[in-house]
Amino acid sequence: MTEPSHGDNAFTATSLYGRQPEMTYGGALSFLRRRYTKDLAGTDVVVSGIPFDAATSFRPGARLGPQAIRAASVQHAELFAFPWGFDPFQRLAVIDWGDCFVDYGYPQRLVETVEAHARHILASGATMLTFGGDHFVTYPLLRAHAALHGPLALVHFDAHPDTWPDDGERLDHGTMFRRAAEQGLIDPRRSVQIGIRTHARNDLGFTVLDAPWVHEHGPRAVVEEVRRVVGDARAYLSFDIDCLDPAFAPGTGTPVPGGLSSAQALAIVRGLGEVNWVGLDLVEVSPPFDHAEVTALAAATLAHDFLCLLAARRPKRSA
Repeated sequence: MTEPSHGDNAFTATSLYGRQPEMTYGGALSFLRRRYTKDLAGTDVVVSGIPFDAATSFRPGARLGPQAIRAASVQHAELFAFPWGFDPFQRLAVIDWGDCFVDYGYPQRLVETVEAHARHILASGATMLTFGGDHFVTYPLLRAHAALHGPLALVHFDAHPDTWPDDGERLDHGTMFRRAAEQGLIDPRRSVQIGIRTHARNDLGFTVLDAPWVHEHGPRAVVEEVRRVVGDARAYLSFDIDCLDPAFAPGTGTPVPGGLSSAQALAIVRGLGEVNWVGLDLVEVSPPFDHAEVTALAAATLAHDFLCLLAARRPKRSA
């Protein structure tokens, strides 16, 4: 008797589209069970991880984030997307490239390594969805995206503005957006920071919707303000999981009380389909400090919705 052709879609898939039955509690893990491959032909979205956390200022562990997000994505791989009501893999060809190889013994090579990784993928015409790692990994990703698209609007979810003083050389997950602005990678006038609840002396011209503002005005107002500020600019979305309150994301390196709920964050993300996204990342998931995969589940759900934002722009493929 021939064994049924399902399971382990990460290795057995014959198409970049669609899905096949999997055991949520077993099988080969990739993000949303997409095919593991470094063949970029025909891809719309490339998922990859950057397992690096040497730029953290408090608790480490984010280098384990990509693995945890993949593992937490299994339920989203088996059902139609909620509340979207469609299968994103009937519209998008998505692969899991695996992780960018980062040599822990040479952290000073991180920028060139990640930038080269991103440039290689972007040259194929695919959109990148990247998992950190600590938030510093966004800096070399922005370098690669800005080299292709020019200065970008940044939509930044975080507890921290990450615009503290920078000398242009340090590896620091709290200074890289100042560097990115000073180097012209992002345009602060078209950029929005959401969920902030720590002080920086200079907002550099960013529109800051801090956590109290979000709580007072609600997700719909946030969406409207993001659309107003970003307009039709090419935009990059960077989501630090510590934007969520520690009650919803305990597994992160620098938790700050008073943050967004998972429901608030998802409502905002789901309302941003009109933005011209050119790249997305999700960072700072630290599994050693997580409990019952609460943080990883939130991250996987947000990342799944990122894909749905892109898929919603495309019609379903004919059979």
